Amino acid sequence: MAQAAENTHILFRAVNIKVKSIYDARRIWKVAIFIVALLLVASFLAISNKLVKDLARQERERMEIWADATKQLASSSTGEGGMPESQINFLLSIIERNHTIPVLLTDASDEILLHRNFRLPEPIDSASPWVTSEKNMQYLRGKLQRMKRSENIIPIVIDKNTTQYLYYEDSTVLHRLAYFPYIELVVMLIFIAVVYFALISVKKAEQNKVWVGLSKETAHQLGTPISSLMAWTQMLDTLGVDADIVRDMDKDVHRLSVIADRFSKIGSKPEMELAFINESVISSLEYMRTRISKRVMLTINTTDESNSGVMLCQSLFEWVMENLTKNAVDAMQGEGSLTITVTDGGEMAVIDVKDSGKGIPRKNFKTVFNPGYTTKKRGWGLGLTLVKRIIEEYHGGKIYVKESELGHGTTFRIELPKVSNS
Repeated sequence: MAQAAENTHILFRAVNIKVKSIYDARRIWKVAIFIVALLLVASFLAISNKLVKDLARQERERMEIWADATKQLASSSTGEGGMPESQINFLLSIIERNHTIPVLLTDASDEILLHRNFRLPEPIDSASPWVTSEKNMQYLRGKLQRMKRSENIIPIVIDKNTTQYLYYEDSTVLHRLAYFPYIELVVMLIFIAVVYFALISVKKAEQNKVWVGLSKETAHQLGTPISSLMAWTQMLDTLGVDADIVRDMDKDVHRLSVIADRFSKIGSKPEMELAFINESVISSLEYMRTRISKRVMLTINTTDESNSGVMLCQSLFEWVMENLTKNAVDAMQGEGSLTITVTDGGEMAVIDVKDSGKGIPRKNFKTVFNPGYTTKKRGWGLGLTLVKRIIEEYHGGKIYVKESELGHGTTFRIELPKVSNS
């Protein structure tokens, strides 16, 4: 029996190291993915920003050429010098080739002389394209007021008495490119999420293999000595050993058998049976009531309304309650009050396990369920991990730290789905 216990101890130690390494690796991957994501997003944003600036500069240069062509044409029309027809046609072609950049040309008094590439509210009459309707003109005046507040303005000095102003907006391509970094960001986030969840799935599968191996090996290690002890207790009974002693030994051997059975159930989906939560909680704590310090006041609060029907694996549920009870007693250092309260939570049966112990820092509310987390000098830090697995994966419920205050105690809450009356 001692050898089996030692073998089980070594097994737990090895499994604990393995599980902790899985969680450490997961944390490293999280940090690595986050850093890579930041670098990729920063790179894409920098490249996109540079493209937008380069395109904006090119559009500015095109508008300057457009303004220069307009100036030369205006100068020619005022008789400041003769201009060959070919050159006039060339300048006109420069103006006509702009099909993407919205442009307004005004005089010094903000009278609109020319407009191009705007989506006007009313279609232009093809018979009189130079005539702008009143509705379109109102739209263009509104555009002009907004464009005057931008930096996209080019003064065109025709002569000392005449100055025109060229206002332009970013082209459709530039507008779309401005949204491109945000599209990249969304794509990168989706990619990172897919990679992250893929890694989580791989790690979880590896962790599940560890759990199965742990449970099978533990049940195997305990099975042989338990069978031997059962035979020995029967022999002691036939040899006339005190019946009370034999009975106490039978209880402990039976307890070992229950533990082995629990480990065998962890490795696979256990069979669930309909149970009433009040009776299950009270039954689960019967064993612990006589084995905790007499300086701990154990109170169980139930009502008729709280006695909901739930689907349970009773042996695993007992393990949950015993783990939480032992942790609470340890947190109180064997002295204080432990209150278990069962309530009706609508669709859920709710169990609160409240102790008056040392409490848990808020930052550790979730990490207490990770393998290897423990504040005790002895132990493997697997108790609450097993509890969470049993409640959430096998019973479809939830367990979490409801509240905790350092120096004043902690409340763990279990929520189990009720069986529908229908």
